[in-house]
Amino acid sequence: MTEIHVSNSEKETYELGKKLGEAAKPGEVYLLDGDLGVGKTVFTKGFGKGLGIDTPISSPTFTILKEYDEGRIPMYHFDVYRVGSEDEMEEIGFFDKIDSGDGVTLIEWACLIPGIIPDGAIRITIEKKPEEGFDYREITIQ
Repeated sequence: MTEIHVSNSEKETYELGKKLGEAAKPGEVYLLDGDLGVGKTVFTKGFGKGLGIDTPISSPTFTILKEYDEGRIPMYHFDVYRVGSEDEMEEIGFFDKIDSGDGVTLIEWACLIPGIIPDGAIRITIEKKPEEGFDYREITIQ
């Protein structure tokens, strides 16, 4: 099933992320795709808050993975923008985190690693629509 949400502000994008974080279950994998600056990290901050994470969340662009253990379930936040290959993901511990089933995984730029995305992953695409306004975003959940 596909859901389309409209966001007109960072706050609305954050709140949608928070709502999904509140409902997230261990073992789930969320794929976050969209151009630079569309709000993937804002969404992730809200998602983390929904899990009960109070630590400031930032994009792990240069570290690839950030782990947050303080919420009701662990969150593994991957940003694969700078990953050279799908093989490199194994070295980072990608499969260990996904296969553990104890936490929830969010993957920014998941479109760059299509060959290793697990079945059942939830795809979230955030798109700007400049003709609708500067802050307008269409967030599709599949």
